[in-house]
Amino acid sequence: MGKHRKPFGQSWRSGPGGAVRVRSLPVRGALRLRRPSDIWYKSAVGALVAMAVPDLTLFALGRLDLILYTSAGALCALYGHGLPYAARARTLSWVVLGMVASVGVALTTASLTTSTALLVVCAALVAAIHKTVCEATRIGPPGNIILTFVTASAFFVPQHLGQVPWHLALTLGTGILAWLVCMAPALIRPQGPERIVVARALEAAAGLLRTEPGADGGRPAGATDAWHATAAAVNAAWHTLYGVPAHTPARAAARAGLERLLVEAESALECVGREVGGEAERAAGPYDGRHYRHSFDDDFDRAFSQSRDQGFGRHFGQGLRRLEADRLGDRARELRGGGPLPEVATEASSWQNGERQDREGPGVGGEVTGVRRPAPGHPRGVRPVLARLGPGSPLLPIATRVTAGCVLAGWTSMALGVGHPYWAVVTAASIYQANTTLTWQRALQRTLGNLSGLLLYTALLPLIHLGHLEMIGLALACQLGAEAWISRNYWLGSTCVTPLALLLSGFGGQLPARALIADRWIDTVVGAAVGLACCVVVTNRRAADRIEVALERVVAAEAAASRMLAARSAPGAGGTEGADGTRETGWARDRLAGCLVELREAVEVASGEWWQRALPEERIDHAQQQGHRTLMLLVRRLRVPVAAA
Repeated sequence: MGKHRKPFGQSWRSGPGGAVRVRSLPVRGALRLRRPSDIWYKSAVGALVAMAVPDLTLFALGRLDLILYTSAGALCALYGHGLPYAARARTLSWVVLGMVASVGVALTTASLTTSTALLVVCAALVAAIHKTVCEATRIGPPGNIILTFVTASAFFVPQHLGQVPWHLALTLGTGILAWLVCMAPALIRPQGPERIVVARALEAAAGLLRTEPGADGGRPAGATDAWHATAAAVNAAWHTLYGVPAHTPARAAARAGLERLLVEAESALECVGREVGGEAERAAGPYDGRHYRHSFDDDFDRAFSQSRDQGFGRHFGQGLRRLEADRLGDRARELRGGGPLPEVATEASSWQNGERQDREGPGVGGEVTGVRRPAPGHPRGVRPVLARLGPGSPLLPIATRVTAGCVLAGWTSMALGVGHPYWAVVTAASIYQANTTLTWQRALQRTLGNLSGLLLYTALLPLIHLGHLEMIGLALACQLGAEAWISRNYWLGSTCVTPLALLLSGFGGQLPARALIADRWIDTVVGAAVGLACCVVVTNRRAADRIEVALERVVAAEAAASRMLAARSAPGAGGTEGADGTRETGWARDRLAGCLVELREAVEVASGEWWQRALPEERIDHAQQQGHRTLMLLVRRLRVPVAAA
């Protein structure tokens, strides 16, 4: 079985008999800059507007001591910018309610006790809840850190019980303002989020098609990672489109056009899948170029001849792949720029007659049919969240790490006489990632970012001393800089977040700058060191269990899809897909693709734990190869989306 490699190029040192492995914690790559997020400006502008309005209002009223409570609601504007507007409205509502509830717990606790040690424990417990719920809901950036930052600060604000309702009203009011700010772009580009997510899938597919085959026609370098990235992008795009309502013929046609583009992106998986999936796929020989006939239409013969004339030999299909990659890239740019969508036939005529014919059974919520829907039985709402939090969940060790690390970091800060132990709590909470390796890297990034942020704050002191209006302007500038840089690397974002935190704390009461900077630096080092130590001590042995569960799901989904394909290919089954057959094939694709993505994530998480039992490498490789092979066959049957069937 020497042909099986360790998953994804990871390496480790096995213990006696290969029962466990110990992974080193790398430094290289932790500070490397990445490309900025394609929508960083959306969250930046949203938070800027949501913070500027209440800040300037408080300045005019002379009540900047209330800025913590208004900032709590305004920072909710950082969430949900990658979601379609219907899903964004629900998500932001939950974020605002969660922020108000967390701040309410913090302020009530602060009004009932003055014990710093007890407040640290309460802040740590709330931080663990934030981390666990955000991971279970998969809410995405900025995750738990904003909720924990605001709530931990609120635990240590002097408070009277009678003031709590008024302060919570400020948080709720600015939270509603943040909700309105985040939903406002729907008036201009109602399809913006789904266009962006489909454009990402097209761009990933274009990058996949540009991977060069190996010298012997074998696996191209880097194609495996590119294939998985494309599969994940396509899978995420399908689930995003499932959340887009289609209540009218116009919306149904728009969504169907996006589905047509997404199927074109998905076809790239079939093209490169033979080179990635293993010997069985490569033995079938190179593509003859007919794979792209649906894309080039009348230009197919010209493109085919051009590819052959360029001398690609038995890999002449590579020329068509490059042409297709350029076409998908152009499609992605058109989508981002608001260009027209492909016209896809829908059931608008049945609406004009006052009737609606449903090819897929009863509609859901009165929506137009003719677009793909998630598989039946797919859990939605709070049920999948509760399932991820059930007994045996791999999130429970992470919650234990957060609780222990935050408590010990806060108590250590107290023992050192630091006046802001909640900074150590926030630092410890912010470094915890999916595994030990990522946590180690985040600890390095947080420490470097806070140090550079303190240097920036020191340089800004002359401007800060000019007055409160200048402080507001600097705080808004730091908020904008944090969103612009944090997607490039966390330490760059922390460079702006640190002076922002110090500025917000300065509105409530002025402290000597030297003491403020010293406290922040000590809390950063304490929080990062103690938090990382707790991460190493509290091992996540359930990460390997998650792989076993994911393997079982992949095997089951692949077997079901293979049986369905075999039944469709049997003599007498017919060579064409009807509406029902296309729908079931789409469901099988969704299940299998989702299971493969989950397996990939599970292996990456387990591979990053420093102490973990040996992973079932051969079973993982075999399950992925079988899954890729079957997924290619499913994609081949789904080149025309249901809406166009």
